[in-house]
Amino acid sequence: MNLFSGTISSLEHALNYSSTKQKVISQNIANVDTPNYKAKGVSFKSALQEALGDTIDTYRTDKRHFAFQKHSAASAVIENKNQVSYNENGNSVDIDQEMADLASNQIYYNALTERISGKFSTLQNVIRGGK
Repeated sequence: MNLFSGTISSLEHALNYSSTKQKVISQNIANVDTPNYKAKGVSFKSALQEALGDTIDTYRTDKRHFAFQKHSAASAVIENKNQVSYNENGNSVDIDQEMADLASNQIYYNALTERISGKFSTLQNVIRGGK
């Protein structure tokens, strides 16, 4: 959805990232006692850098003009965390770290939902004519 700017689209991608991270953290917490389970993490940084690194070949009349960039849908990548065992059974889930990540992700998600709600509220106000 691209209304007037890419803000709503960016918020949508951020919500998808947060949702994926929530699922991975939940899987890690659910498998805290599973022997030889390796904790997983969500990496969005590499996908974001890849998306921002692509530039479109454009004709610039002045070298001071900005180069246009492609805005592709970057997706989060699920990967195994460090290969350290925290338990004697080969499990690498640190429950304290996972709970902290869970709380941090919840705060991030709440901030995103409030921001996108504010965007839609502003659009609704404009549609109603400021009433």
